[in-house]
Amino acid sequence: MNRMQIKGYRSGVAARLAGLPVETLRVWERRYGVSDANRSPQGQRLYSAEQVHRLGLLKRVVDLGHAIGTVARLEAADLAELAGALPAATGAHALTLAVVGTALAQRLGATRTAPVLDIVAASAQLDDAAGELAGTRADVLLIEAPEMTADAVPQIRALRRALAVRTVVVLYRFCDSATVRRLREQGCLVARAPSDASEIAVLCSTALTGASLPPPGPSKPAAPRRLNDEELAALASASTSINCECPRHLADILMMLASFERYSKQCAHRNAADAALHEDLARSAGHARMLMEDALERLAYAEGLPMPAR
Repeated sequence: MNRMQIKGYRSGVAARLAGLPVETLRVWERRYGVSDANRSPQGQRLYSAEQVHRLGLLKRVVDLGHAIGTVARLEAADLAELAGALPAATGAHALTLAVVGTALAQRLGATRTAPVLDIVAASAQLDDAAGELAGTRADVLLIEAPEMTADAVPQIRALRRALAVRTVVVLYRFCDSATVRRLREQGCLVARAPSDASEIAVLCSTALTGASLPPPGPSKPAAPRRLNDEELAALASASTSINCECPRHLADILMMLASFERYSKQCAHRNAADAALHEDLARSAGHARMLMEDALERLAYAEGLPMPAR
């Protein structure tokens, strides 16, 4: 029996691996009984890898809008179904990794973990990774950067787009909170580098529960606006037979979407990858605007409101 099975993870480590503040885990346990963790002889809660995986699923489900009180006692399989996630990896299944960090790759390659980590490609450092890992397909892009700075954020984003990976795990020793936040906003699972290879395996498994970025938005440009702000204002002030505020609300939403669409096109960017991201935002806002224009047109037709000529 390995060390993970004998000792398990303490509350702080389990919370970090699951992506939860430890205070949240304590509240969830106290109010909702989310886990049945064992206790050490000293009275400390100890969590198995399976329990950590389930906590990660709980966080994902709550992030999707489910109330913790309604899902706290669900089994991992039920949580995975709600989250649209993969089931926990077992010892019979290996997670494939593309690793940035030679020392990390050597350490993982020399250690037995559950789930098994199969390193399919490795690069010594982030600056060279795009060329050395080109064409790699893997479950997880695992990056270790002892001193993580803001300069690494666009590199990691570009590397992720260049490889066929499902999610990204970033490990650091020293990093400012703003950089950690920016990486997490991009869907990376970010954590202080653990000393135990088994913890890294659990991190990689947990990241596959849904932490990865969604695919890019629409590739086609949006159609031009059907209604300008003055025409929207006129529709918003028109009365309807149902005497509701929907025309005004839809008009407000359309003006906001159009404004954000213009803003994204004009927003300053730092490099080519950042410019591509803002182009994606502008296209997404434009397609959302088109959907809401359809909705407003249906409402206007149903209520007999005058639609301006296109």
